Amino acid sequence: MNTRKAKASPLESGVQPLGIVKQSLHDSSNSQLFATNLVIDPSWLARPSTAVAPDLIGCQLVRQVSETAQEPTLWRGLIVEAEAYTPGDPACHAYRRRTDRNSVMFGPAGMTYVYLIYGMYHCLNIVTDLDGVPSAVLIRALQLETMPPWLDHETAQSDIRPKTLKPHRVAAGPGKLCRALKIDLSLNAQPLQPGQPLWLEHRSPTFQEELDQGAIALVQTTRIGLTQGADRPWRWYLAQCPAVSKL
Repeated sequence: MNTRKAKASPLESGVQPLGIVKQSLHDSSNSQLFATNLVIDPSWLARPSTAVAPDLIGCQLVRQVSETAQEPTLWRGLIVEAEAYTPGDPACHAYRRRTDRNSVMFGPAGMTYVYLIYGMYHCLNIVTDLDGVPSAVLIRALQLETMPPWLDHETAQSDIRPKTLKPHRVAAGPGKLCRALKIDLSLNAQPLQPGQPLWLEHRSPTFQEELDQGAIALVQTTRIGLTQGADRPWRWYLAQCPAVSKL
């Protein structure tokens, strides 16, 4: 299945483009999901990953970084792309059996699942669904509020001719966002709550209002880079957002 892209504006034609998902704050399934300025509670995440993933688009991932002899600093990124993985899904890490690596997926919702691919890239997942049901959402891309200063330093250290980083692309991919926010295996199996290195915050009222009115939209399509389960349309992203890994 090919990725379907949103048109310039869903409002211009009055017709919702194919592949676009519109969620209303007043829908029975979403009526109390998007509270104002509240940290996301584990109970909100205790739903199937295919329901949580689109609801996470527009939410904030918050990273608390503690530097030596300094006050902790907070870095925020708007979640603009996510993928769902479920029990019975051949692309899910927990598809065959429980292992030391994937054991956190079998626990309660609201925990992090961080793993390493190709020996160099970390990926951040949010554990969802009920305790005992292995399910998770992969955070694929963020739109950062500001660019952490260590990114410029790392680029200068690693490149012979340092290139200028594009702020909207530094977290445009699961490995990129983990690098940008210093997320590695040390943050695996951690609760998502204030005071911890990571937590989630609900959509802003402005984002939800724009989504309700059709000023912005979500696109639903197939997942990326899979050899199994590649036909399942369990990837969602914010239409026309330059921070998305792949439109």
